[in-house]
Amino acid sequence: MQRLSIRKLLNNKAAAYVIAGSFLILSILLGISIGAVSVPIFTIIQIIISKLFGFSFDQIDPMFSSIVLNIRLPRVILAGLVGASLAIAGAAFQGLLRNPLADPYTLGVSSGASVGAVVTLFFNLSIPIIGSFTLPLLSILFSWVTIFLVLTFARKIERSMRVETIILTGIIFSSFLGAIISLMIALTGDELRQIIGWLLGSVSMRGWEYIKIILPFFVLGSVILMFNTKELNAMSFGEERARHLGVNVQKRKLMILTAGSILTGAAVAVSGTIGFVGLVIPHLSRLLWGPDHRHLLPLSIITGSGFLILADLISRTIISPTELPIGVITALIGAPVFALILLQRKRMERSG
Repeated sequence: MQRLSIRKLLNNKAAAYVIAGSFLILSILLGISIGAVSVPIFTIIQIIISKLFGFSFDQIDPMFSSIVLNIRLPRVILAGLVGASLAIAGAAFQGLLRNPLADPYTLGVSSGASVGAVVTLFFNLSIPIIGSFTLPLLSILFSWVTIFLVLTFARKIERSMRVETIILTGIIFSSFLGAIISLMIALTGDELRQIIGWLLGSVSMRGWEYIKIILPFFVLGSVILMFNTKELNAMSFGEERARHLGVNVQKRKLMILTAGSILTGAAVAVSGTIGFVGLVIPHLSRLLWGPDHRHLLPLSIITGSGFLILADLISRTIISPTELPIGVITALIGAPVFALILLQRKRMERSG
């Protein structure tokens, strides 16, 4: 009876948004509050209200204001945007390819984005006019080219382009691109520390500038995917079924893959390589709240954002004052969770 009531609560979409939203808000407050100097949650709320609406609170310590507005708040927002980008991209890829193992990393998209970013850092590239947007734009371009090379190569191997073939092709490309990155690191001089630190994944010391870099791409990619939720629902039953329902499969597939590449490329550009978010969060959201992409995508955004904020909090506090790469934390959390999810799914299939 208790299990039934919990399942009923999770199936209620309004309750799902309340639970996910509460998780995100709690993650944000904890991420800002906890650190070398603890900031009371009530003080955090006062500082944010004062900044947004111009209210004056005399009792606020200027040191707390500086810590919140200049250090922790931009870091938390950036972590949230990166987590949201990877989660919604993973949810879209999984729906499009009808496989829970599909995500920006297994498809090679993130490796392509990493090559673009490392090339930018290695050669210190800066395109005139766009300036600081050179890094995300080149990452997006490389990720977009990679996903279409993966699909083209998979089609050459097998005309039907089975999902298993696409994922194996993605892993091949990912390994090849990883070798290119390793070669560039071996040839690097003074930039070695910067590139290795970036590859391990981090949102520390980025500031508001990096939020301005990722935000437009996050909005663009998310809007494109949200406008394709019905088509994703149709394609999750197979391309033939989607065609019978009137979906222009090739056009929609192009839009979804492009949006996923935009989100992944921008996320990798500002934070480096962070795994398992796009794999675990959409799968967990689907198990909890169902496969309807009209709700799965926004719930993945909210949950992925909160998850990466907490992962970043752990990375900077678990062995303080030393910081661990955030990618290490997501892997340590994500790998066992994903293994448990797969085991639970297997048990459900056997019992069903």
